[in-house]
Amino acid sequence: MTPRRVKAGHDQKVRRFVRSMSREERMLVVLKRDLYEGNWSDMIADLQARLEGKPYIFKLANRISDDLERIERLNDYEKKNDVDLSDLVEIET
Repeated sequence: MTPRRVKAGHDQKVRRFVRSMSREERMLVVLKRDLYEGNWSDMIADLQARLEGKPYIFKLANRISDDLERIERLNDYEKKNDVDLSDLVEIET
């Protein structure tokens, strides 16, 4: 996936959004980037397969339904703002 740069007009808005993200949301964005090559659809399919008892790629905590809701929110935000949050989010240690 080609990284999208944050547009000047969106910069403040996007950074404010990133600062408001929960630890769980940050983790999902990083996992999307690192394990799913930046693709929400692959990550969603993987989580849904796990819920259905099918083979899956990555074992997340037992909060799959919550994660799917978070992914939907994050994916919608990226589409509406033409930004890839994984360009801006790191896991805090």
